Amino acid sequence: MKIVVLTGSPHKNGTSNTLASEFIRGALEAGHEVLRFDTAFLKIHSCIGCDHCGMNGPCVFDDDMPKILDAILDSDMLVFVTPIYYFGFSAQIKGAIDRFYSRNGQIQRKHLKSAFIATAWNNDNQVMQGIEKHIEILIDYLNLDNAGMILAKGYGYVGASTEKHYMDEAYRLGKSV
Repeated sequence: MKIVVLTGSPHKNGTSNTLASEFIRGALEAGHEVLRFDTAFLKIHSCIGCDHCGMNGPCVFDDDMPKILDAILDSDMLVFVTPIYYFGFSAQIKGAIDRFYSRNGQIQRKHLKSAFIATAWNNDNQVMQGIEKHIEILIDYLNLDNAGMILAKGYGYVGASTEKHYMDEAYRLGKSV
């Protein structure tokens, strides 16, 4: 299977990127092909809702999104990985998700498998409520098949007591898809 992993952390060695790497390690060991895009380090312009693309064409902006969208449309699975800073996707990955607009119909028709990994400093029940709802809506809207979700509460820094548990979980998810 071809898997595209979109990460949203500006911290190259942060918790969400650590889990992304473990997911990828498991997926590669299972024989899958993985392409990773670290959205925080790419040139991605925010969608301005101009409708130039007509939801099925080129965007007015010349940036890195076309290669990401082409890779998604050539894949079998899409994995979203984000830190939680303020109860939802990070701004970096959210900007990329907003740009899916230019290929909505094509993505919906692909019926891709998907997985979601989120990390948060807090370990209370409220911290993941926003992202869970957003993920639920995204799965429905984009016609995705959810293959798994890791909501890593209490994992706000590398070396946290929860780290090994969540790293193992991310590896197993990658290995199982």
